[in-house]
Amino acid sequence: MKKEDNKFAPSTILEGMVSIRSLLEGQKKQINDRKICRILYNCNRKDKISKEIAFLTHEGERQNFTVEAKAEEEIEALTLGSSHGGIIALCTERTIPQLSDTSPENIQKDGFYVMIEGIEDPYNFGYALRSLYALGVNGVILPKRNWLSAAGVVARSSAGASEMFPLFSADGQEAVSFFKNLGFSVVCADKNTESTLENTPLSYPIFLVIGGEKRGISAQIIEKADKIIAITYGRNDFHASLSAASATTILAYEIAKQNRK
Repeated sequence: MKKEDNKFAPSTILEGMVSIRSLLEGQKKQINDRKICRILYNCNRKDKISKEIAFLTHEGERQNFTVEAKAEEEIEALTLGSSHGGIIALCTERTIPQLSDTSPENIQKDGFYVMIEGIEDPYNFGYALRSLYALGVNGVILPKRNWLSAAGVVARSSAGASEMFPLFSADGQEAVSFFKNLGFSVVCADKNTESTLENTPLSYPIFLVIGGEKRGISAQIIEKADKIIAITYGRNDFHASLSAASATTILAYEIAKQNRK
């Protein structure tokens, strides 16, 4: 239970090659300023991960970080998961730019941006980011309080998507005003509407706001929405909310499908 309890703790340790390669890709695209300080690998697995070690050693020479062999116990003491394959990266924090400081030229004009509020768990946050990245969302706006501080958990659960995504920080009303001024349609997901997801035209550019399963979206944001949509269930006797990660996937898939050329 110790590792499970630590999932909420701040961490900048990326676990496994998927997360590490994703960070390197984010750096290459100049959307992520997180730096690798040290790479640690399990000395008992050196032969099995020799290609990865060679690749990271080359990157270390280019970026000025070290690649060090450590005992298995030392690696396990630093990790939360067990799927890291014996390789972890000790990193700096990532700078998340303020949306208000972002030039409109850096926003895709015919784009799809998403804000998720109220997710209670870093794994669910990571799962949501994984779906959004796979479906082609251009960027994610994070509320001031978000799970990116638990970078290791989020990177692992998002399959590295969190490290390759353009991310911005803003409160909900600020983000709504920003995208409205750029001509985006603001779409909110809420069950208190007769407009259903599958029967509502949703053309880019879109700014989608999704609330957490407990608190939903604030009334102030709902009031400013151009469209409010609900996900229809296959069972009329089920009245609970979907998890934020599940709702995110369903909403983003339908919007992306409608705009697929």
